[in-house]
Amino acid sequence: MVNARECEDDGMSFSVCRLAPKDQSAAWKLGAIAFGYIDRDMPASWSPNAPGRRSWGVFDEEDVLVAKAVDREQRQWFGGRLVPTCGVAGVAVAPEHRASGLGRAVLTQLLAGARDRGAVISTLFATTPWPYRRLGWEEVGALVYQALPASALAGVSSPMNMRLRAAHEGDVPRLRGIYQATARTSTGMMERSGPLFDKNPTEFLAPFDGVTVAVNSAGEVEGYSAWKRGTGYDANSTVTIDDLVALTSDATRALLANAGSWASVAPTLLIRLPHPDPALTMMSSIRSTVRSRQPWMLRVVDAAGAVAARGWPTLIDGEVGLSLEDDVCAWNGGDYRLVLSGGQGRLEPSSVHGARMTARGFALWYAGAAGPEVLRRAGLLTGGDLSDDEFLGTATAGPTPSLLDYF
Repeated sequence: MVNARECEDDGMSFSVCRLAPKDQSAAWKLGAIAFGYIDRDMPASWSPNAPGRRSWGVFDEEDVLVAKAVDREQRQWFGGRLVPTCGVAGVAVAPEHRASGLGRAVLTQLLAGARDRGAVISTLFATTPWPYRRLGWEEVGALVYQALPASALAGVSSPMNMRLRAAHEGDVPRLRGIYQATARTSTGMMERSGPLFDKNPTEFLAPFDGVTVAVNSAGEVEGYSAWKRGTGYDANSTVTIDDLVALTSDATRALLANAGSWASVAPTLLIRLPHPDPALTMMSSIRSTVRSRQPWMLRVVDAAGAVAARGWPTLIDGEVGLSLEDDVCAWNGGDYRLVLSGGQGRLEPSSVHGARMTARGFALWYAGAAGPEVLRRAGLLTGGDLSDDEFLGTATAGPTPSLLDYF
């Protein structure tokens, strides 16, 4: 066993460790029971420790896998910099052992392992928030598919200087660059590279029924939309747009106008966009509805590392006392000075108590999902004074947290 530790429940002894190749079938079965794909056979290539994934498990006294969780190696944008992230996925506990603390045991060990490998924050999509809140995660955003009539784009006209065509494999590096350029300005967007995302051009295009690119008069691709065509051509037919990303307003308008052209055969568009996004300023949302909303949560794994990793407003130059409470990632707890200068941040040990923030409060503040006034009313921030609040509120003011990649 790798990195094993012991825990107990009702007198039974359990061990928590990294999953090994021999645990492949047990991990698949536990996930299938939890997430309802018991009718599917395990793919021959599937592994709980595929590149970019580190799986942890809890084993009972008979060496039976009874809980598991996956640490995904990923990076997300905060303040214009990529932050090493532990994406938590595949959390499952055997039905007979639910509400027994084994989920907490495996996630606590996963967080320690993630810190050891260099992750400084953790994000996840939760089926329920409560167990994760107890461990210091908090909801900071949501992945939303918005449904709107294709006719709502009737007022969007395509600029004369743009032309549209189907993407080909040679466009893929440019499409990746366009995404990265826009994601860099966000709060929380995925990097979309590394072992979990590295795909050849064929694999990049394969999940979609079409990828449409917007090309300017100089022949340069300025934006793209990646879409999937639903079935039929009646009143219930849809087109799902997973990405609509552009560098210029002309490219955005051209892609939106093209999306509106589906109105006669696919009256409803399902579109996934960050908020805010330029496309939202060009369409009518009067008849739009939320088709699906998947909240995502964040937790700080290494407080000092997380502060150093992200970007900060270059105009802020100062410091504030900050005291962190964290009984799960105990290495984070203590008194600090938060020092910001020239777009860089440091969290330095201090002998003086500062404004006291819980792990969940720190997550919300770090992501810019809530300011000090909201944190105080939620009971997640106490102490300090108005000047501390002004400093903290300004430090993480920025785009609304957005994450478009479900995992």
